[in-house]
Amino acid sequence: MSQQHIKRRDFIQGAALAGLSAPLIGREAFAQGAANQNARAGSASPTARPVVFSSANGANVPKRGVTPAGINCIARAMEIIKAGGDTLDAVIAGVNIVEDDPDDTSVGYGGLPNEEGDVELDSCVMHGPSRRAGAVASLRHIKNPSKVAKVVLERTDHILLVGEGALRFALKHGFKKEELLTEESREAWLRWKERLNPGDAWGPSPIRTVPSLKSVNSNADLTSKAIAFNAWVEDVITHPPTGTINCLAVDAKGDLSGVTTTSGLAWKIPGRVGDSPLIGCGLYVDNEVGAAGSTGRGEECIYINGAHTVVEGMRRGLSPTEAALEAMKRVAARYGNDQAELAKFNLSFYAVNKRGEYGASCLWKGGRFAVHDGQSSKVLDSAHLFERKPA
Repeated sequence: MSQQHIKRRDFIQGAALAGLSAPLIGREAFAQGAANQNARAGSASPTARPVVFSSANGANVPKRGVTPAGINCIARAMEIIKAGGDTLDAVIAGVNIVEDDPDDTSVGYGGLPNEEGDVELDSCVMHGPSRRAGAVASLRHIKNPSKVAKVVLERTDHILLVGEGALRFALKHGFKKEELLTEESREAWLRWKERLNPGDAWGPSPIRTVPSLKSVNSNADLTSKAIAFNAWVEDVITHPPTGTINCLAVDAKGDLSGVTTTSGLAWKIPGRVGDSPLIGCGLYVDNEVGAAGSTGRGEECIYINGAHTVVEGMRRGLSPTEAALEAMKRVAARYGNDQAELAKFNLSFYAVNKRGEYGASCLWKGGRFAVHDGQSSKVLDSAHLFERKPA
């Protein structure tokens, strides 16, 4: 049939059938790619050592019982890898612990909201064996955006879904719509809002205690907790945090995967998207080379395609630490290495190669990372470019 004589009805029916088959194609490609690449990686990298590597909050153990006692992100991911699980399943299960933790106000449930009081979450995942990726941005009401990103990878040929489209996609795939603000994050937002209009008395007074603090047993405890909470609120108002968790993993076959998930910059303009859900910026995985991710000021990472730049450094033979530092030097070079300008933000890069070697860099001294080497979790200092002068 010539192109000129295709009927409109035939075209629509064909498109509909193609649309119905697309999710299956995506999922089968993911599974087949993993199987094929697993076979090749098993023979190509017999000396790889299993490693789970993350930003420092990957070593935190939640205090409110959202996970079995004593289990943190990197330990959970390592459990799955040791049991023979896929590296992507491992890192997602790990960061779910942080996404579910109401005390981590930079990720998932309890994350600090945008300027209108709505929590907007971003995440991306990348699976080395299948060379596929998925991501969501500006996602509201779903506390595990990393899981939604994985469904984007498995069931579509897209990479990034945003806003209302991402929410509808999540709901259609069985995710539960939830309120993501905790009492603490809402209180912090209200106090930030007050600061925008000093004469407005509608909000809470600066000395008000959030309801969750009333459960303590003594007035002395209440006072100490209230003081600590007020100090935290003052800090997040004065210095809006960027937060985020990046988690990377390599198994004994040398297969790599990664995930980055965040609630983004506190008090941001609604719809602002940083580096976290952008493949090549907040995360990049090449199963033949290594994986990298970032946390911190997302806009600065986007300018240099941070994670991809780090992986390309490892491709050229640099160690993970060297590659992470080289990328950080590019960030500093944008400002002519002017430390007065660079002092206005911070940024960290994390990297692991196919052999299980790892390293991290940060702009300013004080950055840390978490690693599980198959035996135990530990937190170590990142390499840095600059050190702040004492005040």
